[in-house]
Amino acid sequence: MDNKTDAGLQCALDYRDVKHPRLEFKTGTLLLILLKHYKDEKETLVKYRRWIQKKEHIIRKALDETQAKNLNQTRTEQQLRNLIHTLVQDYQTELNTKINKTYFKKMKTKWASHSSNGNLTINTLMKYLPEDLIHYITYHEIAHAIERKHNENFWNIINKKFKDPANKEKDLLTYWFLIQKASKHT
Repeated sequence: MDNKTDAGLQCALDYRDVKHPRLEFKTGTLLLILLKHYKDEKETLVKYRRWIQKKEHIIRKALDETQAKNLNQTRTEQQLRNLIHTLVQDYQTELNTKINKTYFKKMKTKWASHSSNGNLTINTLMKYLPEDLIHYITYHEIAHAIERKHNENFWNIINKKFKDPANKEKDLLTYWFLIQKASKHT
């Protein structure tokens, strides 16, 4: 069943075996995850109306900004792997951390991840990004070896290397939508 929010953004509903309803905006579509047999999804949409509106604004702005961005169409996956391996070596030395292994795969909802056992997983779609964003993502994930959560300590680590993480995050969202749009046309 699909609904629309106040601003007309499509809202997909998913009924799962969960304890509490939650909202996700991971792919640009609002996903309302509800308890199985939940009957009042409208109540949840009303309750989180402000959060939804804020996210809708961010997404619409990122979608508009895709017009001014271009994907890197020349970097190969092997070139991405080589760049990542170099960055991992540099950044783990800089941050005095240890990465066990680095894996590469196409991921649906994130650019990269850092597991609790010290492994990195890199989204192969990063090959389309400008190099400065690849540096940012790699550093960001390695910083999770020091601080797992996105708390003040974590952002202090990031700010030592990157003076504009908020803009980097906005750019990453814009590029995410640009890649999704490009993949629909291929």
